[in-house]
Amino acid sequence: MSYDDFSRFYDRLTDNVEYEKRADYFCRLLSMCGINEGILLDLGCGTGSMSLIMAEKGFDVIGVDSSIGMLNAAQQKMFDSGRHMLLLNQKMQEIDLYGTVDCAICVLDGINHLPCEADVKAAFAKVSLFMNQGGAFAFDVNTIYKHKNILADNAFIYDNDDFFCAWQNSFNPEDNSVDIALDFFEEEDGVYYRCGESFTEKAYELSDISEWLEEAGFEVVGIFDDMTTDEVRPDSERAVFLAKKK
Repeated sequence: MSYDDFSRFYDRLTDNVEYEKRADYFCRLLSMCGINEGILLDLGCGTGSMSLIMAEKGFDVIGVDSSIGMLNAAQQKMFDSGRHMLLLNQKMQEIDLYGTVDCAICVLDGINHLPCEADVKAAFAKVSLFMNQGGAFAFDVNTIYKHKNILADNAFIYDNDDFFCAWQNSFNPEDNSVDIALDFFEEEDGVYYRCGESFTEKAYELSDISEWLEEAGFEVVGIFDDMTTDEVRPDSERAVFLAKKK
């Protein structure tokens, strides 16, 4: 799964994310562990929107993503902004950095794109390996509730001015995964061009994620409902973890 076609449309599909508010929220979480500056690792950085905002807030950002297409978009944003970030084409479960970091984030369900328990554990172990003692790791995940009840077997249509997207989900109750198929139709000079992308997101038990963080050398500081510091609920669609490196 390359995500390269997806990268062409990603920003337009996520134009309602409110990255500034989400960046402020993640900064508040990091500050709960005493982290307000330093080197920040952005796992699954995508097209770099969050990375750039965190850089504007004073962090020295390293962006990591497995998709060349996503990183190309991030690099263009970096050039346009005049800011410098180190961008690395690596899978988050295989990261290999040149030194240590003070904190790490992973936003908008990047962890759900890891296909199995072993890969999540490997990603946590890599983050721990390259994180300074006392560092903070904040990330969000789509919950099992969201996969079962919101994404489920539903279909969604996005009809923008310059492209059309048909989104079809298929939920697998055996492992709480959702197969997502996206078909994009883009108009150019009166002609429509079609491309597609498909991938799987998997939801994990929050108790398992906590256990895997502990095994990797983290202390779980809190598990919150999205964009709050309230305790995660049974019907929360997104859970946010804050962990501190022991």
